[in-house]
Amino acid sequence: MPEVKKIATRESYGNALVELGKKHDDVVVLDADLAGATKTGTFKKAFPERHIDCGIAEADMMGIAAGIATTGKVPFASTFAMFAAGRAFEQVRNSIGYPHLNVKIGATHAGISVGEDGATHQCLEDIALMRMIPGMTVVVPSDDIEAKAAVEAAYEHKGPVYLRFGRLAVPVINDRPDYKFELGKGVLLREGSDVTIVATGLEVGSALEAADRLAQDGVSAEVINIHTIKPLDEEIILKSAAKTGRVVTAEEAFIAGGLGGAVAELLSAKLPTKLARIGVDDQFGESGPAVELLHKYKLDGEGVYEQVKAFLG
Repeated sequence: MPEVKKIATRESYGNALVELGKKHDDVVVLDADLAGATKTGTFKKAFPERHIDCGIAEADMMGIAAGIATTGKVPFASTFAMFAAGRAFEQVRNSIGYPHLNVKIGATHAGISVGEDGATHQCLEDIALMRMIPGMTVVVPSDDIEAKAAVEAAYEHKGPVYLRFGRLAVPVINDRPDYKFELGKGVLLREGSDVTIVATGLEVGSALEAADRLAQDGVSAEVINIHTIKPLDEEIILKSAAKTGRVVTAEEAFIAGGLGGAVAELLSAKLPTKLARIGVDDQFGESGPAVELLHKYKLDGEGVYEQVKAFLG
């Protein structure tokens, strides 16, 4: 079998910013002394006059980004998810969300796949936190192609956007001529009749692998990629839930308040359906190799397969 191309979505973020900068001179990129890790260093090299290193002061960076947005520029404030959604939450809420400013937040190193950096840096609550801010668009790309498309779409969208990227290199799964990215629109990747797997981020790849394994057991799994957590594509989820009667969500985040929470809210209000949520359940992560952590917390293809099988009984 040919080797599957893998790339970390944080790399995609840095590359996409450079391409965006070539096309739009109103793009400004900020980072908090992490240009190498967030890959914004590529933009800094190409457009040094439009890059601002704010130092290790993430809250200040969000305030600066807010100020820049009021001048008509389009700032991309970049740092680890733990600092963007955690340390700077108040500034994101009050300085960006409340006045609904056109700031894009590039949050890298999200989820448990940060690996050896451990629990303090493995931000699992960011989807829930950002989802709660009125008017905030929340996007979790599944691969390199989707990440680049998401950055472009975020620029075109008027209003605050939270973009969640990972450290771990993940398979490219959207390399096909008919791929189309649209904010707020889910993507049906695989049709099925027995169960719906609604996944986001790197869990999309895990869901597809799980679906292959389930097929060997005679189980037909429908797989939906929800790259935009907010606004949620209710139509695609409800249509699939009505067909299969059973739904599983999969995310590299806490199941409380994230994609699983959003889907649970939707189904309970509009189409009560048996639901299982795959993610991290009320516990912190730990230090270790990313791939081993994904396996331990049952977020890899095997883990998703096992949990879906258990759910189906």
